[in-house]
Amino acid sequence: MIFELPDSSTRDIAKTLVRIRDTGGQVTTSRVLSLIVIARKEDDVEAVIRATNEASREHPSRVIVLIQGDPTVPSSRLDAEVRIGGDAGASELILINLDGEVANNLVHVVTPLLLPDTPIVTWWAYAAPVDPSSDPMGIIAQRRITDSLFDPPQDALYNRRNHYVPGDSDIAWARLTPWRGVLASTLDQPPHEMVQEVRVVGPQDSPSVDLAAGWLIDRLGVPVSRLVDEHAQACDADTIPVNRVELDRPSGTVVLEVLPDQDTLSVTFPGKEVALVAISRRSTSDCLAEELRHLDPDVAYQRALSGLAHVDYPQG
Repeated sequence: MIFELPDSSTRDIAKTLVRIRDTGGQVTTSRVLSLIVIARKEDDVEAVIRATNEASREHPSRVIVLIQGDPTVPSSRLDAEVRIGGDAGASELILINLDGEVANNLVHVVTPLLLPDTPIVTWWAYAAPVDPSSDPMGIIAQRRITDSLFDPPQDALYNRRNHYVPGDSDIAWARLTPWRGVLASTLDQPPHEMVQEVRVVGPQDSPSVDLAAGWLIDRLGVPVSRLVDEHAQACDADTIPVNRVELDRPSGTVVLEVLPDQDTLSVTFPGKEVALVAISRRSTSDCLAEELRHLDPDVAYQRALSGLAHVDYPQG
């Protein structure tokens, strides 16, 4: 069900939620958190809504999507929709379009709509502030999720590293989870030799590849080079981020490479036949569900950011 509230206010939205609940609607108290999503009108808002709907099946939430319009419009305007049931997954979704000065005061809009006594998560689905933890929408949240894929590549991870505080996380890091699992299991295979040097190869514009290099240098303590694959397709949210990783050991080089179908990794050990391993591509909803699964500090992500300072970029 969708309840449209044109030219409305947060008070009207709150009254609508109460009315739905009192008339036997599906608004319940079983929500596990309040998820605030911030986007702009030019962003793919429907893709964001689909991601939250799918993630909500694992994490029923009150989802509040704030869509920032033109803050220079002379008079402020707030248009809202309340979606429940099949239109909101397992959550209740409040979609709010903001124009005028109110678009610069998101925290005042969202505060009356937050669930009491539940964690608050803020997700900047596209562009994020330089320092999420000091942004008003980050201050009220226990977890702050960004996606450095949609920030300027020369600044995104630099800003994340310099302004990191516990509770920060990045969808670009979650995209690496299946790849990290395959790589870790590969190093568990004999011969159990020390890795001497690593090369990580991927698209130039992929922050996930940089994070992979930072993670490896932190975990292995050996030189790691981040190389650009000039023939790789531009990075997007639906591809395996790392094209190839080469791990030098005394007996030779172990190579993991993503095949063109983006669903298979080839693993090559010196003197052995190539092994093929299925690997799943992660949707944004998969990554979001993972981030909502644990609201404690992501120490691995923090250490991957720290490792970036020691990665070699020979082509840049």
